[in-house]
Amino acid sequence: MSEEIRPEDDNSESSAYRTLARAKVLSEALPYMRRYNGQKIVIKYGGHAMGDPELARLFAQDVVLLKQVGMNPIVVHGGGPQIGQMLKELNIQSEFVDGLRVTDQQTIDVVEMVLAGKINKEIVSNINSSGGVAVGLCGKDAHLITARKLTRTKRDPESNIEKVLDLGFVGEPVAVNPHVLDCFASTDIIPVIAPIGVGEDGQTYNINADTAAGAIAKAVGARRLYMLTDVKGILDKEKQLVRDANVDSINDMIADGTISGGMIPKTETCLDAVQNGVEAAVIVDGRAPHAVLLELFTERGAGTMIRG
Repeated sequence: MSEEIRPEDDNSESSAYRTLARAKVLSEALPYMRRYNGQKIVIKYGGHAMGDPELARLFAQDVVLLKQVGMNPIVVHGGGPQIGQMLKELNIQSEFVDGLRVTDQQTIDVVEMVLAGKINKEIVSNINSSGGVAVGLCGKDAHLITARKLTRTKRDPESNIEKVLDLGFVGEPVAVNPHVLDCFASTDIIPVIAPIGVGEDGQTYNINADTAAGAIAKAVGARRLYMLTDVKGILDKEKQLVRDANVDSINDMIADGTISGGMIPKTETCLDAVQNGVEAAVIVDGRAPHAVLLELFTERGAGTMIRG
């Protein structure tokens, strides 16, 4: 029988280079692992990272790794495209106002079914299959997220009169119960949270996942808030990545139009978080494999980091 050839027996130059590169990565990551040991890391998971099966698998592995090296990841997920697809299959028409889905009683039933059911359990299953121990939650569990009806106004360009928009059962967080999530910090359990809130009267509310993640990060005193998106991060006027930003520079970029459209509420959520106890919020490209690990464990980092 021929002797088994193991990778370490390969003396080729390329093999030696790969081994050295791996050792360098581990050596570079060690101080960051120490720095964030025991810290809560909130990750808003959505976009292409959630829709691509391979990226979903890698994301689950990364979350398990964070837990195994001593951090306490908390995953908050979205699901807009999946909700839209289910509503289409059920022949329920959707209306959008300023990018927000108007949510009537029929729609909120579907939203809760898709977010707290199908999507949440898929993410939980992926993490468990990757060697972790995940538990799915939504805001209704143990009063995790208390919500109220979101009110928005829009100014009529002709009359200049502000009109109140009725978005139905779209909500915003009023309070987050951090004790529910603190219970998991001393265990090997990874919480996966669907952004469904409940009102004082028991009414179910659909909450924007970015907003829910920001509220949870503040409530638990997270060290980091990660927003996985389908862009590299915040881009300047020359379309170059802004690696570091603060409250003043973000406000300036919003004012001059550098940050626009859907990036405005995302960056405003980050600003709110860093002004309320979160050390830093990072907008990172979820399409890039291992994006969160690269940001956490390397000196160069990834995406746009926002500090207070």
